[in-house]
Amino acid sequence: MKEESATPERKSASAKQPPEDHRLRMVNRTMQLYRNQSHALIETLHAVQESFGYLEEGVLKHVAGTLRVPLSRVYAVATFYHSFTLKPPGEHTCVICMGTACYIGGSGAILGDIKEKVGIGSGETTPDGKVSLLVARCLGSCGLAPAGVFDGEVAGKLSPDNVIDKIGRWR
Repeated sequence: MKEESATPERKSASAKQPPEDHRLRMVNRTMQLYRNQSHALIETLHAVQESFGYLEEGVLKHVAGTLRVPLSRVYAVATFYHSFTLKPPGEHTCVICMGTACYIGGSGAILGDIKEKVGIGSGETTPDGKVSLLVARCLGSCGLAPAGVFDGEVAGKLSPDNVIDKIGRWR
């Protein structure tokens, strides 16, 4: 009987991301769909974001190696597009619309109040990991201005007070 032993490199790689991780399987499937070609980078980063909720460093290294692109290029693409995030999201997500109608309706004041009373700005998460704040260019809900999205549910006619109240209930 031949005894199989894992090399130290193989052990450390499997310790970072176990092969049975379904999230990584989705990322790998995306890269394989494009035959592991470098032009699949953006589509692969979308798969990472969707699978993990953010662009995790270890997975970005895996993507760079598999697609044979420099890690610096992966980070350049990841930081150029606003749809990608390098930090894990909070338990709850608050998205405030900054489209023209919402801005005129007071979304700037809402963001100011969140910054002042909750202590986070756009793209940040509270230190307790409970709430992430995002800004959208337009939600397409101009008739509800100012509008926002709270854990996937659109809400309209917002005021600084009711947004702060909603965030306070999450915390």
